[in-house]
Amino acid sequence: MQRRTMLRQAALTMAAFTLSRDLFAREAFNDPGPLPVEEMIRLGSNENPHGPSPLARKAMMDAVNTSNRYPWSTTSALIDKIAGMYGLKAENVVIGAGSSELLGLTAVLAALQKGNAVIPDPSFRLWVPAARNLGLEMRTVPLNQAKQIDLAAMKGKTDTQTRLIYICNPNNPTGTVIPAPELEAYIRQIPASCIVLLDEAYTEFSNEPSLARLVNECPNLVVAKTFSKMYALAGGRVGFALAHPQTIEKLKNLQPWANAGAGAVSLAGALASLGDEEFVRFCKKENTAARAVFCAALDKAGMTYIPSVTSFVYFNTAGYGRDVKALLESHNITGVRSFEEGSTWRRLSVGTVAEMEKVAAVLKS
Repeated sequence: MQRRTMLRQAALTMAAFTLSRDLFAREAFNDPGPLPVEEMIRLGSNENPHGPSPLARKAMMDAVNTSNRYPWSTTSALIDKIAGMYGLKAENVVIGAGSSELLGLTAVLAALQKGNAVIPDPSFRLWVPAARNLGLEMRTVPLNQAKQIDLAAMKGKTDTQTRLIYICNPNNPTGTVIPAPELEAYIRQIPASCIVLLDEAYTEFSNEPSLARLVNECPNLVVAKTFSKMYALAGGRVGFALAHPQTIEKLKNLQPWANAGAGAVSLAGALASLGDEEFVRFCKKENTAARAVFCAALDKAGMTYIPSVTSFVYFNTAGYGRDVKALLESHNITGVRSFEEGSTWRRLSVGTVAEMEKVAAVLKS
């Protein structure tokens, strides 16, 4: 009975994808969480509010039936697909449990050489504790006045003992992006003894290209990417890193076995996601529309913000006169977060258009 129900749900999901945009958003991508969570609007972790693509959902349900077996073939197929997308080879790719695992492994690899890491502040820092615990000194570089990563200042913090330079582009939490030509020029001047860890978790939301094409020319470059954001598999925990084959081998040697992190069901979903280009176009279009709704609400509320190319917005609550976090939470909207101590700047993820309209209504009230 349960299997018949699951198959029926899959069929309904696939059918919904062909309908109008509003019905598509309403039926195909509803959050399947428990009732108490459904009553909340969760905007704290930059999750894709539309859920996995229809093709990914079907692939994952099918994969449950064979998840008693190790997913060797699915892993290989996913690696080949990723390599082809970026004009690389299978030996340029390693799979992990989300990009967070691979960010951490890259930081550990750098820490084993002893020295320091140069990182912008604020930026994504989940990987930092593991590297610091292994003795890697963290040198933070404040963003410039426009809340952009200051490459010149980062260069000034770099010395012969720098083993890792971390750049999140577009940057989390500010949503700013470094143009590809400028970032490429910076990467090319970094000594081979220093790993450049480029976190491209949100590239798909922007119009900037990935710099993965550089990994064979720049053996010290590691590009980390994820299925958590655009592809809506945050709970599936699938990510990948692109690098020179020698660097990939070093990262694999830090795993229990090569590409060990992701499970069969998640891998199947990730592979199917890469074939669902219509879903990606839909999510990018909806994110742009929903972000515009929120930015318009910030304008009306008199709050400044950083123009974003991502699925979140960094905004300044100074002068609003109310506690934005408490106000939204009183209306069951969670997710306002602070990333700078003593600052009035906050980040909020972008949900659906309907969710951001609710946010706008609360801010207006």
